[in-house]
Amino acid sequence: MPIAAGFISLDALAELVNIGTLFAFVLASIGVVLVRRTRPDLPRAFRTPPVPLVPTLSVLSCPYLMVNLPIETWLRFLIWTAVGVLLYFVYGYRHSRVSGSRSGTPNIRT
Repeated sequence: MPIAAGFISLDALAELVNIGTLFAFVLASIGVVLVRRTRPDLPRAFRTPPVPLVPTLSVLSCPYLMVNLPIETWLRFLIWTAVGVLLYFVYGYRHSRVSGSRSGTPNIRT
């Protein structure tokens, strides 16, 4: 990361961190609601504030804050996300525990 600091302004880096964090909050909030509805039987390691209200407010307010970021931040975010998804699938295809290796035997590491 110190190398990136020489090429990216602090403002651009802060905006990129903001949009990434807000996007993660949206996904986490949606996940909380989905898991609470689809798997109410799961043990809960912690309690959350009123589940339908707080995640819904988060899903509504985070995109509002994201929309107010500059278009350059959105472009950087989309490119960074595309690169991340590409790397995830390229690495995951070769190192998946579910898929078999080329010889047909499972690629399970212990």
